[in-house]
Amino acid sequence: MTKACPLEVRMALFDLICSGSSLSAAAREIGVARQTAHRWWAQSGPVGVKLQMGVVGGLARVPVRGDVEPARPGKRRMLSGEDRAVIAAGRRAGWSLDRIGAELDRDKSVISRELARHRGPDGSYVGGLADRAAARNRARPKQPKLVANPALATQVTEWLEQGWSPGLIAKVLRADHPGHEPEARMSRVSQETIYQALYVQTRGQLRADLHRCLSLRRARRRPRSRTGAGRSANRYAEAFKIRDRPAEVADRAVPGHWEGDLILGAGNGSAIGTLVERSTRFTILLHLPGSHDAETVATAMLREMGSLPEHLRRSITWDRGSELAQYRRIQVELDAPVYFCDPHSPWQRGTNENTNRLLRHWFAKGSDLSAHTAADLRRVADTLNQRPRPTLGLQTPAQRLAQLLDRAA
Repeated sequence: MTKACPLEVRMALFDLICSGSSLSAAAREIGVARQTAHRWWAQSGPVGVKLQMGVVGGLARVPVRGDVEPARPGKRRMLSGEDRAVIAAGRRAGWSLDRIGAELDRDKSVISRELARHRGPDGSYVGGLADRAAARNRARPKQPKLVANPALATQVTEWLEQGWSPGLIAKVLRADHPGHEPEARMSRVSQETIYQALYVQTRGQLRADLHRCLSLRRARRRPRSRTGAGRSANRYAEAFKIRDRPAEVADRAVPGHWEGDLILGAGNGSAIGTLVERSTRFTILLHLPGSHDAETVATAMLREMGSLPEHLRRSITWDRGSELAQYRRIQVELDAPVYFCDPHSPWQRGTNENTNRLLRHWFAKGSDLSAHTAADLRRVADTLNQRPRPTLGLQTPAQRLAQLLDRAA
């Protein structure tokens, strides 16, 4: 046998194993000790791809319905065995991801993901082994992730019970467990997997009643639909319009600009006022136990916002509801202009609308909101303000507000 570099010898060993040779037979064929061959396999073999023990040798069969072909070139989105051989050769030649992708007519991100998923512990990539690892990963049926990881299912359940959305849970888990390692991937879950665990009967790994913890409390999933809301365009003809707001409000560059509205209870007979600061998403709840007329709302707003520093009460944006008929009194006493949205345009208070949706976890539609005390509202507001937000880089509104207060001090 001609002298070859260790890398070529190692590749020859793996080719023999992929062809069906046992580890011992492959080691004898290339002239290395069995212990050396086993060490090479441990260093470079993809995680989860096992050797077939005994005389038969080769790679262990993939446990699937019927036989899984190592390569499936028929589907354009999947890499074939030939593609993986090109990737392995390109890696040995020192090609960049762009060059390998151009050779295969694939985006470099496809090559990057393939290398992250199927390279060995030492970073090496072998085409035949990667192809078998891909076949193993495609094996069906798969055990659902929330069944395979009970601790993850318990954590998801706890967060759902606290009112966290599946999207937020997925983002927090991805931030806590980054990377492509198997351990990291098993410690996070997508929002679609959570929804399927809640709503799809064959994948119901979470308690059937947990859908009631979602903001809309639906027992069945529904497609998104456009909704409209609004009041008379002439109700506040002399008031400031949303188009009069300065540009600093729109880009959230300056704190102190608030959006507000009411959450209504059964038959619109009870309500809770909500105020959300646009840059920090900090939420204030207004206790309106007996009535939600204009005088009651104005008094509650002045009570809650009057203690804020002046630089944190620059403006208020509200819907066109009769509950803010005393807006002039609010403007004078808070020294902050009140702007009103256009008719049928609740999206102009998007931050407040989203917050109200989150608050429905505690204040269900059709319930009597007057049953909640001021202490109840403070507790709910504190819980929401300590909840990480993706829009804040997973910081909490309370943390962002504390930073603003520290700078002012």
